[in-house]
Amino acid sequence: MIKETVAALQQQKIILYPTDTVWGIGGDATDAAVVKKIYQLKQREDHKALIVLVNSETMLKSYVESIPEAALTFLNSDRPTTIIYPQGIGFAANLLGEDSSIGIRIPDHSFCLELITQFGKPIISTSANISGNPTPKTFDSIENEILDGVDYVVPLKEDMHPNSPSRVVKIDSEGTIQLLRP
Repeated sequence: MIKETVAALQQQKIILYPTDTVWGIGGDATDAAVVKKIYQLKQREDHKALIVLVNSETMLKSYVESIPEAALTFLNSDRPTTIIYPQGIGFAANLLGEDSSIGIRIPDHSFCLELITQFGKPIISTSANISGNPTPKTFDSIENEILDGVDYVVPLKEDMHPNSPSRVVKIDSEGTIQLLRP
């Protein structure tokens, strides 16, 4: 299953996969064409940045200009937390926020961690819904438009917990913390 999913990512395909929060639409976070396809599938405005997953602090350090000290508390939290860093490095330009910021999370999910490790690059992780529609709580509640629009569905139809999106915090270069999604 990991092998097939990595092959799909390497072929610039969009995947539907389970995470430690909700089912995600994913793809290669360094490929602008993949990012564009995900925006189109979600019917989302491309100035609204997407979240990415990395497998460790080591990988994180390769993709951000710096890790503010204020981020360390959130990185070690038991609660899934996406941190928006001031400056992303090595990502597709259309993935970054207008200010070059990027939202990154290290998931607590064995499949995700192994997938990222085998793929060797960050993976996009945006909720599996059309923009503006409710986030699906289970695999069975994912809209047909999403199921039909992805290239590969990971065959792990487990219901995960907590089944809600991650907390989102933004930390600027001075270490100021802003809670965007509690």
